[in-house]
Amino acid sequence: MSIPDFQSCMRPLLVAVQDGQTHRFNDVIESVCNYFQLTEEEMRERLPSGKQTYIKNRLAWARTYMNKAGLTAAPGRGQIQITDRGLQAIQDCPDRVDVRYLRQYPEFVEFHKVKSKPNTAIAEDRTSEVAETADDTDPQERLERAHTEIQQALASDILESIQEQTPQFFEKLVVDLMQSMGYGGWSEQSGSATQYSNDGGIDGVINEDPLGLDTIYLQAKRYSNTNIIHRPEIDTFIGALTRQGARKGVFITTSRFSKGAVEAAKGLNMSIVLIDGEQLAQLMIKHNLGVSVKQTYQLQTLDTDYFNEG
Repeated sequence: MSIPDFQSCMRPLLVAVQDGQTHRFNDVIESVCNYFQLTEEEMRERLPSGKQTYIKNRLAWARTYMNKAGLTAAPGRGQIQITDRGLQAIQDCPDRVDVRYLRQYPEFVEFHKVKSKPNTAIAEDRTSEVAETADDTDPQERLERAHTEIQQALASDILESIQEQTPQFFEKLVVDLMQSMGYGGWSEQSGSATQYSNDGGIDGVINEDPLGLDTIYLQAKRYSNTNIIHRPEIDTFIGALTRQGARKGVFITTSRFSKGAVEAAKGLNMSIVLIDGEQLAQLMIKHNLGVSVKQTYQLQTLDTDYFNEG
């Protein structure tokens, strides 16, 4: 079965600790995974950030929500214990415990409110209804999913903007990108685009050291999404590198490479890296080239070491 959403995790989590004893949360995670018959692959699947597995994140949010409603308690660090309310929930909800059920408890309602900013026109509390809709994702997943959607839209905007520019602009861009990634970092003058009218199949050069003993040669193709790079163009680039006596080359395009093109770049006595449009946009975002930070959100968590010094 697929990985359950965080609300679907609530009742199985209660059942796993219904003996009333104090349990280690990590042990309970294993028990719930067994209940849902999750595969090893599903248990290892991680959030887009890569910092936590989906199932652990969803169980952690289920625990947080039920703690706030008083169905469970945390006697110690990394521990969970059911309460009388939790035992009652098992009886009341033979199929599913969810946010709608938790809202009968005032302390949970208070926790679940979203407060308007003081300087907004309506400075009053409004109840969050997100978790009661068809979207059963927890707050962290919603945030990460929104971030992924924004990044994907930004990547698309980047490629569209590049395709509106001249080929000369793109040749300079690939040089700037290589320098932003740390290649030729010894100097801002370590890279340059070649003369457009007589580039000999080479669009840019990165000198990795001041004496130019180690050089990376660049090829830049500003193509539309439907104009795929095929093997002959890679072979032409290889020929240009051979004439230069080069050992390193990077072929960057705004479109895609065919299977034949990818195969052509393998098994050579030189290193050739192919970067397609999707990779190009992601690298520009990662290295802050052609983009700016609009807003920063910090996702903070409790520093348990601070509260356990004594």
